[in-house]
Amino acid sequence: MPATRYFLEQVLRKRPYIDPAWCEAVIANPLRREDQGDGRVRFWGTVTDPRDGRTRILRVVTLGDGITIHNAFFDRDFQGGPP
Repeated sequence: MPATRYFLEQVLRKRPYIDPAWCEAVIANPLRREDQGDGRVRFWGTVTDPRDGRTRILRVVTLGDGITIHNAFFDRDFQGGPP
C-alpha cells in the first residue's frame, strides 16, 4: 500500500508499534470514514495491540485518494458511529 514520506520516516519512527498491515485493514474495513476539510480522509477501525492484547481504535489518515497512508495513531477519544 502506498504511503507518504512523512508516514514512512516520521510516524513509524515515533510510533514503531504501528503495523502498516493494520492501516491497510482499517482502510479496507473501517468502522467509520470521514472526509477532512483539507482533502484528506480519516478512517477508524479496531486492532489488537500485541503489547498488551487490548483492542484499540486506530485512526488512519490518507491523502485524498483514500489509499495513500499519511498518518496513523491510536484514537483514545473515538466515540463511534457516523459523523
